Amino acid sequence: MDKITLVGVAASVLTAFSLLPQLIKIIKEKKADDVSLGMLLILLAGLSLWIVYGFMIENKIIIFSNIFSVVINVSVLVLTIIFKNRK
Repeated sequence: MDKITLVGVAASVLTAFSLLPQLIKIIKEKKADDVSLGMLLILLAGLSLWIVYGFMIENKIIIFSNIFSVVINVSVLVLTIIFKNRK
């Protein structure tokens, strides 16, 4: 694996896992008062476009890392809607 691909893989993995701590926190605390729905929706749109781009250039790293990111993002979004402002 060349250096450029290695940097791309590292960036994809770190980006894909970036919302995992937030997801774990929401699950543990069962609240999401401080999570921005707007940010999640914008991020979801961007990740979706990255997936389309990955297909257009036939890059599996971009496709799969962003699909994983979408799954995490949708999970955070759903739990945020469920637990937002829950007493």
